[in-house]
Amino acid sequence: MKLEMICTGEEVLSGQIVDTNAAWFANIMMDNGIELTQRVTVGDRLEDLVRVFIERSHHADVILVNGGLGPTSDDLSSLAMAQAIGEPLVENSLWRARIEAWFSQRSYPMPESNLKQAMLPKSAIMVDNPVGTACGFRVKLNRAWLFFTPGVPFEFKQMVKEQFIPFVKSEFAAIESSKVIKLLTLGRGESSLADILEPLPLPAGVSIGYRSSMPYIEIKLFARGDAAINTLDTVVFSVKQLLGDAIVSDCAAMLAEEVHNHLIGNSKTLALAESCTGGLLASQLVAFAGSSAYLHHSLVTYSNESKVKVLGVNSQLLDDFGAVSLETVAAMAQGARTLLDSDYALATSGIAGPDGGSELKPVGTVAIALACGDVTYQQMVKFPSRSRDLVRQMACAVAYDMLRRALKGQEVLVTYPSIQRLA
Repeated sequence: MKLEMICTGEEVLSGQIVDTNAAWFANIMMDNGIELTQRVTVGDRLEDLVRVFIERSHHADVILVNGGLGPTSDDLSSLAMAQAIGEPLVENSLWRARIEAWFSQRSYPMPESNLKQAMLPKSAIMVDNPVGTACGFRVKLNRAWLFFTPGVPFEFKQMVKEQFIPFVKSEFAAIESSKVIKLLTLGRGESSLADILEPLPLPAGVSIGYRSSMPYIEIKLFARGDAAINTLDTVVFSVKQLLGDAIVSDCAAMLAEEVHNHLIGNSKTLALAESCTGGLLASQLVAFAGSSAYLHHSLVTYSNESKVKVLGVNSQLLDDFGAVSLETVAAMAQGARTLLDSDYALATSGIAGPDGGSELKPVGTVAIALACGDVTYQQMVKFPSRSRDLVRQMACAVAYDMLRRALKGQEVLVTYPSIQRLA
């Protein structure tokens, strides 16, 4: 089965917004063992939409079309599909009633323009959108089913999960079995990982892919066919043996998620004291439901005065060693942990840039500490030639890897080949 995606909208084509829908769609389809073979982005021009619909319908089996189902004049997907298939738009009475009920239930006056969303190509099969007013639909043209979804992310994602994936699996029951395993790595570049893994002999039907999402590199092990799937556990074991400490998760997309799962599973509590990361450590954790079970507090102590008054850092430490030092960050972690007797505390203090560095402590220098009980681990690392945002992201990743390793009873401080450790 050949699966393609057509993304519509001038704002996507011109780069005014990042097409997160496309990335999410490709990823969730891969998780379901279905690879996206091609993606096309087209603007809100009727003739271009018609041309692309006709052209791709000769090559794909299924095409997911995203966007262009709104009530305004530049939402042209339904009209373009009608012209591509050579039939009129007709009102879908069921969907009109749904739109009217949607506005009535919310006591909103319904704009006349919303009735446009009930106009579908004559042969279209309606696809339910349970959370919005844009009607999804599918149409068969040439060899392809074109499956239309709205561009609003939460509407789009629900329709893909509840409507599109079940449709594909029922329509193409003979799809070859496949399986994907993802391994999250930290501290090695993509080329370094490839140099280690390329000599690894792979069974027939198994392939290795890499996806950079800094500060992580995700390794994807993809198996096609039952015979290949049966060998996947052995391949995963070999990859883990070769990469060792570089692998930080086999079930999470980022270390915050891995730490979140461990903290809940171990019934442990956490406190945070952030300077250069400015709340990013906490933000990454609270993105996951249930973080209130373990996260006691996150204190953004940006100034030296706040480090002293809020965390109890000795002012003499700051005078003697500076804010970006092992001594100061250790005191920050200890102070944060003591406030509510948390099981663990993480602290960061660094120079994210682009200014503020010195010869001794250049931009990208970050001190990180983990306090647990009477023991405090600290290290000074350097992320050279990185943007301010990436320095902060990488600092969070290293901090959470320290905590992850402590939670698993492993050595807390390790060497990352692509990250310079100063102390």
